[in-house]
Amino acid sequence: MDYQCVVVYTVINIAPPRLTAAAQATEFSNGCVTWFKNKIKRAVAVYLHSLKLTPNNGFIHGNLACMYYKQGLIDLAIDTYRRAIELQPNFPDAYCNLANALKEKGHVMEAEECYNMALRLCPSHVDTLNNLGNVKREQGKIEEATRLYVRALEVFPNFAATHSNLASLLQQQGKLHEALMHYRQAINIQPKFADAYSNMGNTLRELKDVTGALMCFKKAIQINPSFADAHCNLASIYKDMGNITEAIESYRNALEFKTDFPDAYCNLVHCLQIICDWHEYEDRMNNIVAIVEDQLKSDKLSSVHPHHSVLYPLCNKARKEIAVKHANLYTEKVKMLGEITFDHNKQKTCDRLRVGYVSSDFGNHPTSHLMQSIPGLHDRLKVEVFCYALNPDDGTTFRSKIVKESEHFYDLSKVTCNIAAAKKIYNDGIHILVNMNGYTKGARNEIFALKPAPIQVMWLGYPGTSGADYIDYIITDEISSPLKMESDFTEKFAYMMHTYFIGDHQKMFPHLKMHFKVNSSEEISNDFNKALINSAESIDKILCIDECEVIVQYDKLPAIKDIVRKVNIPNYVMEMTMNSRQLQVLVNGVTIDNGISIHRSNKKVASGEETFDNIIFTSRKQYGLPNDAIVYCNFNQLYKIDPAIMDVWINILKLVPNSVLWLLCFPPAGEPHIRRYVQNSGLSSSRIIFSKIACKEEHVRRGQLADVCLDTPLCNGHTTAMDVLWAGVPLLTLPGETLASRVAASQLTTLGCSELIAKNTQEYQDIAVKLGLDRQYCRYMRAKVSRARLESTLFDCKHYTRALENLYEQMWKRYENGQKPDHIKAC
Repeated sequence: MDYQCVVVYTVINIAPPRLTAAAQATEFSNGCVTWFKNKIKRAVAVYLHSLKLTPNNGFIHGNLACMYYKQGLIDLAIDTYRRAIELQPNFPDAYCNLANALKEKGHVMEAEECYNMALRLCPSHVDTLNNLGNVKREQGKIEEATRLYVRALEVFPNFAATHSNLASLLQQQGKLHEALMHYRQAINIQPKFADAYSNMGNTLRELKDVTGALMCFKKAIQINPSFADAHCNLASIYKDMGNITEAIESYRNALEFKTDFPDAYCNLVHCLQIICDWHEYEDRMNNIVAIVEDQLKSDKLSSVHPHHSVLYPLCNKARKEIAVKHANLYTEKVKMLGEITFDHNKQKTCDRLRVGYVSSDFGNHPTSHLMQSIPGLHDRLKVEVFCYALNPDDGTTFRSKIVKESEHFYDLSKVTCNIAAAKKIYNDGIHILVNMNGYTKGARNEIFALKPAPIQVMWLGYPGTSGADYIDYIITDEISSPLKMESDFTEKFAYMMHTYFIGDHQKMFPHLKMHFKVNSSEEISNDFNKALINSAESIDKILCIDECEVIVQYDKLPAIKDIVRKVNIPNYVMEMTMNSRQLQVLVNGVTIDNGISIHRSNKKVASGEETFDNIIFTSRKQYGLPNDAIVYCNFNQLYKIDPAIMDVWINILKLVPNSVLWLLCFPPAGEPHIRRYVQNSGLSSSRIIFSKIACKEEHVRRGQLADVCLDTPLCNGHTTAMDVLWAGVPLLTLPGETLASRVAASQLTTLGCSELIAKNTQEYQDIAVKLGLDRQYCRYMRAKVSRARLESTLFDCKHYTRALENLYEQMWKRYENGQKPDHIKAC
């Protein structure tokens, strides 16, 4: 006959304290805590008195131990549980509770023994089944944990905690829909189960159900207003949605209820960086460094995300360790899925090299803007191209082009199981698998951790080390990642001949290869690009064009041949195109598109999906820029700006009196903080001009209006740098010690414009001031950049693809010969 578990409950009559109507919420909360503690103390007193009467009663010892445990007196609770078991050896509750206390003290093996003893005494002891399941889950023993949870639910189907725990286990395995089912069951059983709501919100977030996740987190907070984790999760959803102000408020709420909460603090700091709120900036940076150092020493996962680490004053060793910890997390996750290994052949089973590109950005995303032509440019005699999309089809031509020009294209967004996704890649016989996400949004690094391909590579989408032992190479260049930085990476360097960056701007925006300066009756030097016409075709037969070849010289530098094109446009065009609802204007019967209305007139052209095939007008006046001033610009997201570079920019504006700085409201919440900082630095905030984010075509085209682009040293413009260079604007950069801070230098080196790469902050400022004050030098550098963008390899996708293939061939040859990965260079 099975042992029948006797569960002894001690009921303490607890009534809520009576408070006056005038009592404040904080007083109520503090009063409840005090009142509850007093009730526990009274219960302890009752049990101690009972033990004087019946000192050998094991059940009373067990209940007393529970009160000690509630008080946080864990050691005393352990001793008392042991005494209860000594007096009542067949007491499964006591064994289960002793195990809980031992586990809290870190004595996991001893706790496991106690749980097992409880189950020997009572195999259907649901608390033990649940708690031992938690231990097995933490040990990565997924099958055992699942079996225990399922058994607990067989015994007691309405055990809400077990439903929630099983859901969490399923969530970790990527079985998100099954997880949701159990979270919902937990909530049905226990409608005020705040933890289940919060965890279900995280699952919905993974499923991209932002609305559902938002509702879950809000419900968890409604149930438990002081639930710090729920506040933090709510903040993260707001952050994902771009509601940075709301995110900041929620992170602060989380920290109010849980002051020692590194995840919330580090995310709060990142949000403040996004909006350029530099109040107590130095203190925050010091706190971030201290948190990272502490977490790395204690072997904890860093609360600073690898992608954010470049924004803080960390050493490269720490940045690498952060990446390693995150990479190991994915290794641990896939281990939880069971023993899964893929065997790889040293010899190809087919004539061609099979290369698989994995990305969540196949669609209207900067990554696709850069590389959309690469799959179709591969040499089909040498390379068989596979593309694996982690994102659903967004219906854009960016997506359809990649689908059409790849030999094989698979949508893995519907394959939520990472094992199934990895098996698909393995069964396709991929030789080289390319990770285009790294630690950016939408990544599924679990697939790479399963190692479905013999060679795995990082490329383009993430500017840093993966920290992963399952990634062999990172495709980079000798400027972005000089060999002296090899210790900062876990991968070997696969060097491109020039820059590792590429842009498809020649195909997307051919109408920007040349521009026509608009003549005006205003007394303004034609040195300034106050208004421009761009056209896909020659317009000399339909408009009055003045074209002449000039030789641009400066000092002893090589002369540059430039063609200056001017067009006569009536002044009314300037006024009419100030209205974004005015889609087009007529000039002598010729239709000219309004540059600020392109998103209204042709959305495909606006996004860069289709090339522009008409004439388009763009002016400084449309963006509130002065016609007769030097316009410095930076079109990066504002999080890349820090106080140090803003101070330099302010100095530049002070030294070049007739100048402005053109920035983006990216996000809008950053504008007031920057204006306030500039004003407090003794410069009128009117010298800073903000524009809204524009569609891709307008964004690149309007860059032509600027004179100089000032790069951010903290983290360079990468895609945005390519955009301004295609617009023919000189880009000034200051390379740092990270890959992310050196990309622009590699782009400029490829252009042959290394004089725009500063060696230090003072030189950066001096070059910027020279470009602002010396109009001939600015004219010379603009002519040089404009010419080089068409003649260099920077925007040559075909040349780039050949070099990429050469690297792939070298990687495979080393693998085929049994050699370990090592630094290689395209030739």
